[in-house]
Amino acid sequence: MSKPHTLRNLAGLPDDLPPLRDCTLVLVDCQNTYRHGLMALEGVEAALAEATTLLERARAAGCPVFHIQHDSGPGSPYDIRTEIGAIADPVSPVDGEVVIVKGLPNSFAGTDLAGHIAKTGRTQIVLAGFMTHMCINSTARGAFNLGLQPTVVATATATRPLPAVDGRILPAAAVQAASLAALGDLFARIAPDAASLPD
Repeated sequence: MSKPHTLRNLAGLPDDLPPLRDCTLVLVDCQNTYRHGLMALEGVEAALAEATTLLERARAAGCPVFHIQHDSGPGSPYDIRTEIGAIADPVSPVDGEVVIVKGLPNSFAGTDLAGHIAKTGRTQIVLAGFMTHMCINSTARGAFNLGLQPTVVATATATRPLPAVDGRILPAAAVQAASLAALGDLFARIAPDAASLPD
């Protein structure tokens, strides 16, 4: 059986990874929400470490960095007024980095993220964070629909097991793989890890 074609291939869209220096970095929901408690993700610490490496490289390259923080209000695992909803210390913002609060999975919906990115004059964006099947998926598709060119760093994302239609439980690894494959079919380039992005 021949290798499947992606819609990116059929549309003539590039698969080669952009130099990090030409990108903006968008860290999506790198919150304590996903490190412990009800919403803890499999492999979250390794993914957060990879996101930290990516952030350090982006800062060194002078890339604009945007931090996205999901807020579902008091009493939720996404309450940004409490420790559980705070951005994780390893990727905490520094002076000059914009923090954007959202209430929907797509980081562009109901926020000024698109305007901030437009001001940078860049169209290449690199995405990392949580969860792969939800907010990374929605944000990458949102970026594509706005004419931006998203790249998702696979090892800097993570997700959780999900119930399937037939009652089985889909392991987190299966959800992760399917989510990345679906994005890579059209909406985003997929970087295997931070090191695969050229300087």
